Amino acid sequence: MVDIDSLKTYGSGHINDTYFIKNMNSSGCDYLLQRINHHIFKDVPQLSSNMCKVIDHLKDKLLLSGSGNPEKEVMTLVPAKDGRYFYQDINGDYWRLSYFLKNTKSYDVVETEKQAYEGGKAFGKFQAMLADLPTGILYEVIPDFHHIGRRLEQLNDAIAKDAADRLVSVAAELDIIKAYADSMSYFQQPEQIIGLPKRVIHNDTKFNNVLLNMKDEAQCVIDLDTVMDGYIAYDFGDAVRTIINTTVEDEKDLSKIRLNIPLFNAYTKGYLKEAGQFITNTELNSLFKGVLLLPYMQSVRFLTDYLNGDQYFKIKFEGHNLQRTRAQLQLLKMLDQSSEMLQHTILSEMEKTEG
Repeated sequence: MVDIDSLKTYGSGHINDTYFIKNMNSSGCDYLLQRINHHIFKDVPQLSSNMCKVIDHLKDKLLLSGSGNPEKEVMTLVPAKDGRYFYQDINGDYWRLSYFLKNTKSYDVVETEKQAYEGGKAFGKFQAMLADLPTGILYEVIPDFHHIGRRLEQLNDAIAKDAADRLVSVAAELDIIKAYADSMSYFQQPEQIIGLPKRVIHNDTKFNNVLLNMKDEAQCVIDLDTVMDGYIAYDFGDAVRTIINTTVEDEKDLSKIRLNIPLFNAYTKGYLKEAGQFITNTELNSLFKGVLLLPYMQSVRFLTDYLNGDQYFKIKFEGHNLQRTRAQLQLLKMLDQSSEMLQHTILSEMEKTEG
């Protein structure tokens, strides 16, 4: 039994509701309580099973290596009285409890090259430790989560319905999305599917899903709701999307959106230091495709939700999803303009890792 000193909202997630529980006993454990959005994660028992499989695998790997601390480097769920790692209340809501890792912090906007490098190491190590976890054993919590063809179908459906009567205001954004559509089908092309291995990946590698210690050193990857099979370029691209942007992902002033190349270089160096031990040449060549795809996909998802009346992502004001769309499309344009330089960085960092 825990004597609660305080409970307050925590974090900046778009989907679940998260609360920080402070223990009245200063020497005891603090906790994170989450209300799982079961309208999005429709099978919470299977989602919890996924998380447990991944957590167990990561902890076993650290124990076998003898080079890490599983209790500090992997999140730990707290079971309910019935032994399950979730609880359903009388209102039908699902809740999950995990230990809060003290003396850690996360960043919505990356501030230093060291932070970017450590974030790259964290996600690279996460993928490397999961490289021997077989695909096909995890439940697909959100079907076709990173399938851009399906995302575009959902956008077209939203356009046809125009449920919130907003279509008239998004003509410019739709033009950009349509112009890029064909070039974004890389991961659904048959020739690529044959050559690219699927692996167990995180699928939501925003930088704030890495916890750093008080010295800004990587400690733990969190938010494992979407861990399932996919291509590693999805994780690389989503992390770069949040690291390389000089401002927040929903920036209203598009002139503030620029590319922080030193942070990209640092992240790529850290990532390949860890992921370089397992990545194939085909995967290496796909990484920049992910860098372009993920801001594009987020644009499509934000715009779809805007047209549907803001049913998926939490919003803070009217038009928030449209503002997010415009910011992500601007980021995409800038990444596309710098594609040759960024691709060169990826390949050269891999050469240094191999050397």
